[in-house]
Amino acid sequence: MKCLKKIKTIEELKNNILTNELVFVYFSQPNCSVCHGLKPQVESKLKEFRKTVVFIEVDAVEIPKVSGEFSVMTAPVILLFVEGKEYMRKARFIPIQELYSDVKKIVEGTEAAKLIERV
Repeated sequence: MKCLKKIKTIEELKNNILTNELVFVYFSQPNCSVCHGLKPQVESKLKEFRKTVVFIEVDAVEIPKVSGEFSVMTAPVILLFVEGKEYMRKARFIPIQELYSDVKKIVEGTEAAKLIERV
C-alpha cells in the first residue's frame, strides 16, 4: 500500500511542512538503487501511521532546489518535521526497524512533547 504522496514543487513541500503537525519527507533520486529498495519497505512498515503523519516523496532531481534548501546532498534522505521544525534526519543506508521505532516514539508523543517543552 502506497502512503507516500509525490510533491512536484518546493513551495508545495514547504506548505505541507508548515500546515501539518507531523510530516515525513522521503527524498530520492531516479538512479538511486538504495532509494528504490528502501521505498517499499518504508511504505509497508510505516503505513500504520498514515492517519497522523503526512508522508511525502520528493525527487531531488525533479526539484533541484531541495538540495540547498534542506541540505540534501545524498539519497535517500528521510526528514521528519514536528510542528514545522526538523526533528529527525536519516540518510543512505537506513535500518527500517530503527526508523520504525523512531517514528513510533515521535507519533506517540514522547519525543514530540520534549521538543515542544524546549521551544
